[in-house]
Amino acid sequence: MSLSSIMRLAGATALVGVSAFAVQAQTSGEPIKIGAIVSATGAGAGLGIPERNGMLLAEKTINAKGGINGRPIKLIVEDDASNPDTALSKANDLLFSQKVVALIGPSLTASTVAIGGVTHANKFPQIAFTGIGPAVEKERKCLAHILPPQKLNAQALLEYAKSIKATKIGVLHDAGYGNVVMAEIRLLAESYGVKLVAVEKFEVGATDTTTQAAKVKAAQPDAVFIIATSATPFRNVKQLQMTQPVVAAIGSSSYEYVNAMGPGADNVVIPEFVVGEDPLPHQKAFVDLYKQTYNSTPKNFEAAGWDAVHVMAQAIGKAGPNATPQAICDAMRGPYSGVLANFNFSADDMTGIPLSSFVFSKLVNGKYTRTPFRIAQ
Repeated sequence: MSLSSIMRLAGATALVGVSAFAVQAQTSGEPIKIGAIVSATGAGAGLGIPERNGMLLAEKTINAKGGINGRPIKLIVEDDASNPDTALSKANDLLFSQKVVALIGPSLTASTVAIGGVTHANKFPQIAFTGIGPAVEKERKCLAHILPPQKLNAQALLEYAKSIKATKIGVLHDAGYGNVVMAEIRLLAESYGVKLVAVEKFEVGATDTTTQAAKVKAAQPDAVFIIATSATPFRNVKQLQMTQPVVAAIGSSSYEYVNAMGPGADNVVIPEFVVGEDPLPHQKAFVDLYKQTYNSTPKNFEAAGWDAVHVMAQAIGKAGPNATPQAICDAMRGPYSGVLANFNFSADDMTGIPLSSFVFSKLVNGKYTRTPFRIAQ
């Protein structure tokens, strides 16, 4: 049995409240195949696993409601093992061998850039689980992004630093997603009255960042930014007994990472969108369904998986049963009210999330609590 089949079986048996009979009774005809690539293993698994869970829940929910114009959707989910080359190979197989009509994913920035070359050349619809980053992505008009652009992530971090009057900032960031966000922070820092007193980079998947954290500590910053998809730097900051406020980018917000942080998660502030312990009114139905289904609390990446499948299903339905890939691309462009945020996929950043959408939460005893701080519109 293939990995995608195993994952689909696991997701199906985990779901409750949506019977097989209901799906069969309300849908008919050949399934509409949608490919998906996530990092279910490797350094990005803290993103890919919740993204996969959100997607599978969306698939079951959409099919229970009649699918797309009466036809069921079938997600074919592949694991890229957090490797861009593997992601590219999986994308080629999904597009040209398995003949999917659209692609969702991947989880990591480097993999999105790699796959985007293929989907762009073929004018093939894709929704990535990454925010727009490298300049080349602005040319890829069939690629939408379900998470905020890296400039927006940078602004959210700086807005919070401004709110606590932190003017000297130390940064720990990884060489992937963190590198892109850090480039935006450098461009914005002066306008926020911030001085970057120490900026230390580590490799994606690094198991020890003590040396880099010690250099940040020695610079005596007012606050520390951590920009990564990893629990490691949080543990190291705690081990060095750093007392400054720690503000982390959304990439570290999943419970897969938080649980691995241990005591290093205490009092970390994260600009994000979904606080499962205290959801916004428009998020509550999704949070309740997810808890009922998986017996766990969803965060941003579960919501991203859910939204991505719904956005793509809506575009396919709008474009029609015999639509070309370009027609589906065109149908994606426009506003969409999601669980994660209100999107506008016709915006220049191919996401359209406003800065004011961020909520700021603090980790207390391993759980998220919403802070009162919000960015004015």
